[in-house]
Amino acid sequence: MLLAAWLAGAPSATTAELKPETVAAFNSYIRQREGELSRRLENGKFLWSDDSAERARKVKGGEVEIESRGGVREVTGGLIHDWTGAVFLPGATLDKVVSMVQNYDNHKNVYQPEVIDSKLRSKNGNDYQIHLKLLKKKVLTVVLNTEHDVRYFPLDSKRVHSRSYSRKIAELEDAGTDKEHEMPPGNDHGFLWRLNSYWRFQERDGGVWVECDAISLTRGIPTGLGWLITPILRDLPKESLEKTLAATRSAFGG
Repeated sequence: MLLAAWLAGAPSATTAELKPETVAAFNSYIRQREGELSRRLENGKFLWSDDSAERARKVKGGEVEIESRGGVREVTGGLIHDWTGAVFLPGATLDKVVSMVQNYDNHKNVYQPEVIDSKLRSKNGNDYQIHLKLLKKKVLTVVLNTEHDVRYFPLDSKRVHSRSYSRKIAELEDAGTDKEHEMPPGNDHGFLWRLNSYWRFQERDGGVWVECDAISLTRGIPTGLGWLITPILRDLPKESLEKTLAATRSAFGG
């Protein structure tokens, strides 16, 4: 059932506006987290998995490990979600894994059903501009047209990391019908306003370690509809990252 069918009759309570102070809070958090990631690299720390022997054991054993970085952070007008996850791809090579991830036209096949459509818009060296049409489903179904800028940073023959920034996230009304149209970005139901992804790939131990930090911005919990909206806002970011990592592993026979 589509979002509009669930929320009909209460538009003022269910739509949300992305405010400048909400964007500013997200950007401030991103600067902080990117600073932490940069300092880790400077200190020779690449994989989050290596921070815990137990975590590394589980990932190497085939599990998808997911952890919240401080829980859901409430800011004025929104929520910031910060999740880190890891998988291990036995028998894979760095070149093959990165090539698969960079084949954005094929993401609609690798990452379905969450990715309905995918296109490479442009490529310039290690910089990519991509389109992803996303399906988010948990009680409600939300479809989003999204555009992203992605840059890859090869460190050496065994390590690559990347940073992805959403440029546009537009929720679709009447998705899948001849009335399908985009709502104005930042004036919608607020299930995803920003999405930054930070990936790490390292070949060692007979395979490739793949990690991702996914940081997103959503609306806050609306008054009167918390029972319906809260599970989506709080659980969907984690579940989306888990599915993405699991699909990456499955692409290599895991």
